This record gives sequence, structure tokens and C-alpha cells, in this order.
Amino acid sequence: MVFYEVVAGATVVAHLIFILYVVCGGFLAWRWPRTIALHLAAVAWGFTGLIVGIDCPLTHLESWARVRAGQDPLPSSGFIAHYLTGVVYPESAAGAIQTLVALGVVTSWAGYVVLRVRTRTPLAPTRPGGAGL
Repeated sequence: MVFYEVVAGATVVAHLIFILYVVCGGFLAWRWPRTIALHLAAVAWGFTGLIVGIDCPLTHLESWARVRAGQDPLPSSGFIAHYLTGVVYPESAAGAIQTLVALGVVTSWAGYVVLRVRTRTPLAPTRPGGAGL
């Protein structure tokens, strides 16, 4: 039973880290540009899950472990509704929170593009005086 409690707890932590990465990963890509593809995939998965209603495997894993640990499974409303909505922010603010997260993600991507354009090396080498070859 203790094993399943540990699995359920570790799954909660992994889920929270994933959600935090979806929210902030674009900003991390400003520092580590190679991570942008991973962030794009995480956002695609996260938003598809919310919009289309695809079940998250982490939610299933936590429910499975909770049942084997003698606890109630997560409600059908899912992880976010159970742990965040009504706990971290009021239920009436769920739409506003989703909008703010989307705006944050888009802002992080816009900043990523601006930084990449600014730090792009010139296509043709230049001489020390700034003139082209």
C-alpha cells in the first residue's frame, strides 16, 4: 500500500511540474533555445487535453495508484479541477486563468522569436570594420 501512495504522490508532483512547464517553458527556452520543441509539444498536449477532452495518462496513473492505496480515485473532472480549481484559484476564475496562461505562452513564444532574430548571426561574414567581403 505504501508503494502505491508513493506512486500517487510522485504522480501529483510530476503533473504539477508538467503544468508549470506548460505555463513557463517558453520563457525557459529564452535561455535554452533547444528546449522550444519540447515546450511546443507540451503545450500542444496540454491545450488539446483541455479543449478536446483527451484524458491525461498521469491522471489515470494517479487514480490507479490511489485506488490500490485504498483511497478514492481522482474525480472524473480530472487533476486540475481536483487540485487547482477552487483551491489555488476560485472556480469562477477558471476561464480567466486559462486565458492568462494562453497569453503567457504566446508572450513567451513571441519573446523567443524576438531573441532568436536579435541573436542570429549574419549570413555573410563581415570584416572587422563592419564591411562585407
